Amino acid sequence: MAKEIKGIAASEGIGIAPVYRLVEPDLHYQKRRVNNTLTEYKRVLQAFNESTDELRRIKKNARGRLSDEDLQVFDAHIAILADPELLGQVKQLIDQQQLCAEEAVDQVTSRFAQTMVQMTDPYFKERAGDVKDVAKRAMANLMGKKLPDISTINHPVILVAHEVTPSDTSQMDKKFIKGIVTDVGGRTSHAAIMARTLRIPAVVGTEHAAELTRDGQLMVVDGLRGVAFVEPTQDKVTSYRDKAHELTEERQNWAQLVNAPSVSKNGQRFAIEANIGNPDDVADATRQGADGVGLFRSEFLYMGSDHMPTEEEQFTAYRQAVTGMGGKPVVVRTLDIGGDKPLPYLPLPREMNPFLGYRAIRISLKHPDMFKTQLRALIRASQFGPLSIMFPMIGTIAELRAAEKIFNECRSELQADQPGLGDDIKLGMMIEVPLAAINADQFAKEVDFFSIGTNDLIQYSFAADRGNDAVADLYQPLNPAFLGVIQHVIDAGHRHNTKVAMCGEMAGDRLALPLLMGMGLDEYSMSASSILRTRMMMSKLDTQKCSDLVNEAVNNCVTNEEVEQLVRDRLANN
Repeated sequence: MAKEIKGIAASEGIGIAPVYRLVEPDLHYQKRRVNNTLTEYKRVLQAFNESTDELRRIKKNARGRLSDEDLQVFDAHIAILADPELLGQVKQLIDQQQLCAEEAVDQVTSRFAQTMVQMTDPYFKERAGDVKDVAKRAMANLMGKKLPDISTINHPVILVAHEVTPSDTSQMDKKFIKGIVTDVGGRTSHAAIMARTLRIPAVVGTEHAAELTRDGQLMVVDGLRGVAFVEPTQDKVTSYRDKAHELTEERQNWAQLVNAPSVSKNGQRFAIEANIGNPDDVADATRQGADGVGLFRSEFLYMGSDHMPTEEEQFTAYRQAVTGMGGKPVVVRTLDIGGDKPLPYLPLPREMNPFLGYRAIRISLKHPDMFKTQLRALIRASQFGPLSIMFPMIGTIAELRAAEKIFNECRSELQADQPGLGDDIKLGMMIEVPLAAINADQFAKEVDFFSIGTNDLIQYSFAADRGNDAVADLYQPLNPAFLGVIQHVIDAGHRHNTKVAMCGEMAGDRLALPLLMGMGLDEYSMSASSILRTRMMMSKLDTQKCSDLVNEAVNNCVTNEEVEQLVRDRLANN
């Protein structure tokens, strides 16, 4: 009898193939004390060197299949293996407690990973998986065992595993890997991001898929709805094959829209833009026909550096992004780091709840010299194309005015030598703090644009950490009350001639799109791979009907699930 396995839709598409369970080698070890601690530590260094060589080889083989940003994860893994703090703690355990290499490496890496798991920021929670991945590779080399080599798979399969690591994903040949199903993970994990880059359908967070399947069983993966079927009926297989064929045809149609405007069925113009992390991502954004960059996460320039980026280094990066977009607008978010997302060269205090603490604009305002360096670089880059600046995690008018004051000081200083420089820059703010959403009318009088950061706004509104699986059911973007908050922000912006964009995950959600169009959202910023799908879908939707749908969803529905079903029904009948 067919089994239905529900999870999280992490990468769109339909996959049909036999199950291939990713089985790891047994890495249990016998605890023992050693006499020759020097020899034991040399075993660690040899295993780490072998692991580093393997990662470099995997990265080399993945080049061409993955973007430069995705490939950077291997540099991060190699950096973990070379971390002097980690190696120092391993050596200390071997020297002082005479632990064997396996136990010393296991203890230290487990401690490192546990520290990251306890952090609030989802980015760092998911970096714990990187540490575990590196530790597993090092332990396998210590014990003379080999990890599964996905790159040797030479027939169509659905990969089923408790967890698929970034290095696993990088070895996948899209020709053979038709889908991915995992017990753990979320839409923001490295593996999910890579799966979307490779356009492999993926369903994650199923909890029990690995134990509910056997090698060779036929499986259907529905990456659109976040569900998989084990040993499906022939009718279901036929139905999904038809859906897969339709999706292939749709994607071919999408490709024709690369240079097309983003307009609704009844001719209303919108903007569909790309979220990027570095200037290299601009190439993919332009290939996918982005109307601009709606979110340049500038913190990646800082996190990818071993020192505070200079004004010249930042200027070069921002100029590259602006020129690369060829006259289309680029919105740069100022530094968005937090107490749980530290920079090694910027000491920050330890906090009990850093996600609600000292982060983002709060840090920039406390470090005006650092903030000015970034703002000066941005103002200088604005002469090469349309550039806007937005401030993250604004909660009060005082914070916004303080940030604008520093910006104006920087612009005045630069204009002493270059009159008019930066006069065309538009200033905006993220709407991600609930108080800012409530006070949107007042904020709209002060800025040129809003960008709704739904990832944080949702978790703050529901008091539910989006990185915590135990409360994942409370992450409800289509909850009618939350839709009311979004509508309020959009209406407030429009009352004061302030454009309203959205750069959170919700902007690229196919079920959210008709609702957001009906609310009048102006700009939609998302991962580049979602742009053409969204543009095609937008062209088939009438904004008046979308507006009617919003009214029905907000006034007649009371749960997230009711809204989901309502939208699905309307889309099916569209």
